[in-house]
Amino acid sequence: MQDAILSILVLGGIALLAGAFVLWRKGGARRQVVLMVLAALVAFLNVAIWTVPSSDGTAPIDKVRE
Repeated sequence: MQDAILSILVLGGIALLAGAFVLWRKGGARRQVVLMVLAALVAFLNVAIWTVPSSDGTAPIDKVRE
């Protein structure tokens, strides 16, 4: 289940970046573009926090599965 949630989060981040790019190319509101990019970065950072292993070699997502 956790893998599906992380996958959806990555797909959402990609969709936010794609939407920000399209809005930027159309000359849309600059604030919305910046906020979409920031939201995508937050999504990617959340995935990284859950999947990157710590100094002991285990990732937080592995601890949840136990």
